[in-house]
Amino acid sequence: MGRPSDISELIIESLYSEALLLADEVRAVFDLRQVYNADHDGDRLRLAMSVEGLRTTTRIMHVLAWLLNQRAYHSGQMSEFALRRHGTLPEERPSDPANLTVLEPETCALIGATEALHARVARLDAAWRDSFTEHPSAVQRLRERLGRELRIASI
Repeated sequence: MGRPSDISELIIESLYSEALLLADEVRAVFDLRQVYNADHDGDRLRLAMSVEGLRTTTRIMHVLAWLLNQRAYHSGQMSEFALRRHGTLPEERPSDPANLTVLEPETCALIGATEALHARVARLDAAWRDSFTEHPSAVQRLRERLGRELRIASI
């Protein structure tokens, strides 16, 4: 089984470290106890924090899961088949611009950082998956050849 040459272990480890740091920041920023104990009427703020906190947490967890699958593959704990089948990065769910207007600039910047990380990982995932469509496997080539032979034999 050939290993994809476009995603090195060094890239995966670097992204994994970045994602862990972001996950810790996300946990701290979206600790809703601070918002619920606010003295002012903050229903809109609480709603925005809840919604964007869930989106941001989900986004960073999807990235971490993708990176953990890549790490397992590179360490030999996961086959290429399993990685291709179960290691797809889920589609991004962007933040709601209306919610971002209510949040503090630092919180918006953190959300933007998780969106940027997800976009980078999504590009890696897409490029890695595209490499399989450009170079069909031996099994795919054999199936195509058998299909051609069977069509010729039936004429």
